[in-house]
Amino acid sequence: MVTTTYQVHGMTCGHCVAAVSAEVGGLPGVEQVQVDLEAGRLTVTSQHPMAVETVRAAVDEAGYDLVSS
Repeated sequence: MVTTTYQVHGMTCGHCVAAVSAEVGGLPGVEQVQVDLEAGRLTVTSQHPMAVETVRAAVDEAGYDLVSS
């Protein structure tokens, strides 16, 4: 298992957390997604290392911006 933490910009509420969790959680190989709304942090546990662009695309699809990893 690989755990990676990312910084996400633009999340302000529980709906934001749910949207990001659903999009990232649907990626192949993702086992767990944790979103810390106050800190703007996304933690992804996956079966293998995830390409940052793959995670960025999922966060973008949810309507938010991945600003760093």
